[in-house]
Amino acid sequence: MNTKLKKILIALGIVFVFALLMIVYLYTRRVSPIPAGTVGNTAGNANNNGMFCEYNGIVYFSNPYDNGSLYSMNPDGTHLKKLITANVSNINAGGKYLFYNQNVASGTPGLGYLRSSHALCRAKLDGSGVTNLSSDLIFNLQLIDNYLYYLTSTKNGPEFYKIKIDRSGKELLGKVSYNFACAMEDGTVYHPGTETNHYLYRYDTKTGSSSMVWAGNLWYPLYDNGYIYYMDVENNYRLCRYSLSENVVEVLTRDRVDCFNLAGDYIYYQKNSSTEPAMKRMRLDGSAPEILKSGNFTHISVTSEYVYFQPFESLVPLYRIPVNGYPEVSTFDEAMQAALKTK
Repeated sequence: MNTKLKKILIALGIVFVFALLMIVYLYTRRVSPIPAGTVGNTAGNANNNGMFCEYNGIVYFSNPYDNGSLYSMNPDGTHLKKLITANVSNINAGGKYLFYNQNVASGTPGLGYLRSSHALCRAKLDGSGVTNLSSDLIFNLQLIDNYLYYLTSTKNGPEFYKIKIDRSGKELLGKVSYNFACAMEDGTVYHPGTETNHYLYRYDTKTGSSSMVWAGNLWYPLYDNGYIYYMDVENNYRLCRYSLSENVVEVLTRDRVDCFNLAGDYIYYQKNSSTEPAMKRMRLDGSAPEILKSGNFTHISVTSEYVYFQPFESLVPLYRIPVNGYPEVSTFDEAMQAALKTK
């Protein structure tokens, strides 16, 4: 074999290896599509700042004992694992990925971190491969199929966007304070109006069309079994439900409500009162109301086995109550112990 032929073969070999490496690189960087019908978190959790998210038998949560770092665990509260050192909220999950809002800068060693004050992030389910999708400050977030819908704020006021999970296709949907928490598997969303009224609207994410459903005055709509549960803006933010099929409103409690969520056969809510504030629950029809714990609480989050909530001012301790069984409130000490092990 002559020298010239050897040089040609070596050059071809180098080109082949380079092309192979490029293929591997592009494949590993490829963002896998989200399964059709995916909704990133429940409406109740999303409306409570998305501090907990359950997906495929794993619970992802913002651990208040570790400055809000992202952890995973089993639904029964075992096998806690720290995934990302960053203060996170608005957690969503779908396909191979987690999506969340990073609230503060992070630089501590971990499976993944970003040096950014605010960021809409994507990571793999194990916390690796953190990618900044946007540097916007996120107020609410919902994953619907392969798009993320979120509210941010600028010097010119609120702006509502959608962006693909691979960071492409960012689109301003309006200079409005929309909240797409109440999303359905078929791609429709129930949301309150914000421009001229608080009526109930239905938005079709496939066509981009919107239509009014009911001329109520509501906030934080949550769909369950044919009903829209909501806070009645016009009447001191009491809890009501509206039947989509019968066009009937039921008043569930006359307590002023700060936040609420649904779990099983119950509604959990924070009663706003200057003298008797309390975390309470009642049945879905408003019957059998009971006080679970006196005080001011927030971030009512639901998983398949527990309801979690936090003190309004300190955020710790983290309380929980079983979804099924006797309503005994306890502190989630395992979350504190897991945080101590990482320090």
